[in-house]
Amino acid sequence: MYEGVVQELIDELGRLPGVGPKSAQRIAFYLLQSDDDQAQKLAQVLNEVKERVRFCEVCGNVTEETKCNICRDARRNRTAICVVEESKDVQAIERTREFRGLYHVLGGAISPIEGIGPDQLRIKELMTRLSDPDIQEVIIATDPNLEGEATATYLTRMLSPLGITVSRLASGLPVGGDLEYADEVTLGRAFEGRRIVK
Repeated sequence: MYEGVVQELIDELGRLPGVGPKSAQRIAFYLLQSDDDQAQKLAQVLNEVKERVRFCEVCGNVTEETKCNICRDARRNRTAICVVEESKDVQAIERTREFRGLYHVLGGAISPIEGIGPDQLRIKELMTRLSDPDIQEVIIATDPNLEGEATATYLTRMLSPLGITVSRLASGLPVGGDLEYADEVTLGRAFEGRRIVK
């Protein structure tokens, strides 16, 4: 343990997701050894993010406006909504350039262990958006883990009676992966999602 404010810095950095005690200590000492301008710039950016960034009133994506740039873009396909867990998932899908529709960010996934149920997610807002008769398809793009699957199953049950096409992103073997290292669930999904090759 370090004394005073150094330990406080390490403790605060250690609260960040994906940052363990050793990484928190490395980051803290990097900041201590960096010049004052760099540390001030980091502090300024952190303050600006907390002051200026909010969530889009339509889809829940991060933005500095009331609506995000995707919701404001009139060129987007307004008949399809891709449902994701977090804003970072929107960016991952956008990088593929395969989807040109709209998004809906749930703000997490159903996780009874963490006390997160459907009421803690932005599912009501999704249902409100689906009252628009232009919406023809909802693509569920939650993570392929236990929480993501529970969320996808819940959403499928809610959306099926609406008469809207509901699809789920395919999942299976990663490119460059070895069969021997794949788990049973991944292999099973790969078989379910197989397609005919001519």
